This record gives sequence, C-alpha cells and structure tokens, in this order.
Amino acid sequence: MQILPGRTIVGMSAILLPHLNPTTVDWASLDTHIARTHEAGLTPAVNMDTGYVQLLDKDSRTKVLDRAAAITGGDFVAGAFVADEPGAVFDLDAYRRAASEVTARGGLPVVFPSHGLNGHGDAAWLDAHGRLAEHIDRFLGFELGPMFVPYGRIVSLDTYRGLLDIPQCIGAKHSSLNRMLEWDRLALRDEVRPDFLVLTGNDLAIDMVMYGADYLLGLSTFAPDKFAERDRLWATGDPGFHQLNDTLQYLGQFTFRPPVPAYRHSAAMFLQMRGWVDSSAVPASVPTRPESDRAVLRDIGERLGVL
Repeated sequence: MQILPGRTIVGMSAILLPHLNPTTVDWASLDTHIARTHEAGLTPAVNMDTGYVQLLDKDSRTKVLDRAAAITGGDFVAGAFVADEPGAVFDLDAYRRAASEVTARGGLPVVFPSHGLNGHGDAAWLDAHGRLAEHIDRFLGFELGPMFVPYGRIVSLDTYRGLLDIPQCIGAKHSSLNRMLEWDRLALRDEVRPDFLVLTGNDLAIDMVMYGADYLLGLSTFAPDKFAERDRLWATGDPGFHQLNDTLQYLGQFTFRPPVPAYRHSAAMFLQMRGWVDSSAVPASVPTRPESDRAVLRDIGERLGVL
C-alpha cells in the first residue's frame, strides 16, 4: 500500500462511559469527556463497545444520546444497537428504530453488530444493510471481530464490495486487528468508491491512517488531545508524527492485549490518572486489569506529556 502524506485525517473517538462504581454511571465525567473530545477536533462516538452499549438499558442509551447531542450540537456518531439472543433473525424494525433515535438528534448511526445481523452468513449480512438503507439516509457499517464480542463478524472482501454499492452507507469501521484485511479494503475502496470512509478500528496498528484509512478507535478515548495533535502533524508533514504515533501505539499494544475487552478498564485507569474521571470502576461483567498496570500506564503518560 502507498503511504499518503499530508492528508487530513477524519478522526472519530469511541467514548468510554465512566462509572463511579460497577452499577453507577458517572454522568458528569461523561459530559466533560464528550466535550473535550469534540473540542480537540475528533468526532465523539457514543454507545459503542467502549461505552458498554451492550450492557445499558434503553433509558441509559437514550440518556447518552441526549447528552451527546446537547454537547456537540449533533456532531457525533452512535451505535444503533439491538439486543437479541443467539439464533435470532435480523430485526429490521428494531434497527430502524435504533438508527432513527440517533438521526433524530442529528447524529450519524453506526450499525452495531448483533446475533441477528451477524449470525446468518455474509449474504444475509449484506442484505440486512441493503434493507436498512431503504429507511436510513446515511449510516456507517461495522465489522467487529469476535475478539471483542462473541457475535462479531468480519465479512469476505466480496461481501465488503457489496457494501460499497449501497450509497446510504458512507463508510464502515473495520475491527479485525488485521492489517492485511484492512489494506485489502483500502485498495478496494480506492478502486470502487474513493469517498467511502474506511474507518480503522485496529488499535494495534493505528498507523493505518498513513495508508488512507480514517479511524473510529477505542484507544483514542485515552488521549483525544494527543490523537488530534498526531493528526495535525500528519496533515502538515511534520516528522514529529512518527514519534508521537509510536508512543500512542505502545499504549495500544499494552492496553489491547488479551483479554481485549479489558482495554476499557485500562482506559478508566488512565483517565483517572489524568484526573479526568473520579473512579476506574467498570461494570461488574467487564474484564479488568491488575493494579500493577498503573506503573506502565504512568510511564506511557509521562512519555506523552500528559502525566
């Protein structure tokens, strides 16, 4: 793949939903984190895996949407999530309602994975997006690998090409943590539909932006300020991009190690160390990291100049 210097990067950041304890959301810290992410120049992405969307009840998901809309003026993206069980069929009406809740507040919906969407093969996955496009004018797709959720699916490249043929789908987040699969998607995008957003979700290879990817990352919730700085360095051709990117990648390699979902606890720990949240608590079902991780996180924070 060819490196594309001087490009303006589109950055979207999956917002961590802070908690005061395993059952209580820290709404005040959520508000300030959405605001600082937006002010840094990144688009906040709420109700994603980083925001525990699978664990929230409907009222809480709606409350997150309302707060994001009020803080950003509608400049946000959000997961259109449908809760279901293994073996479920694709629920078009439920997805339509979930997406409409986002668009009604000015946001851009992300078609969040579910059993019904992902559990019936690639052809059914593509057909579901085509059916949803009949009801939603603009949305983002989402390939999420099974290392993140058990109902994740990474589709074939032929199926991905079919997604590019749906004009209402303006981009898709790709979270396979596999460079080769993402490079294939970038090459196909460049050939078929250059305006399509290939949003890297590869927290282990955040330099995919050098090859033409944009991003929707959970890692950026640790340091939206530093990601925004990195992106500006790339746009201006400043070689300082590489040193900052290397340090941010060190943070990603450390915090996205198995079990991958425990990165959310790493994020809570790091944000607490930055003074941005009061507690490093996560919901009870979320995997956690050992307290010894704090020494490494502090070292990385000092290298970044944020601790």
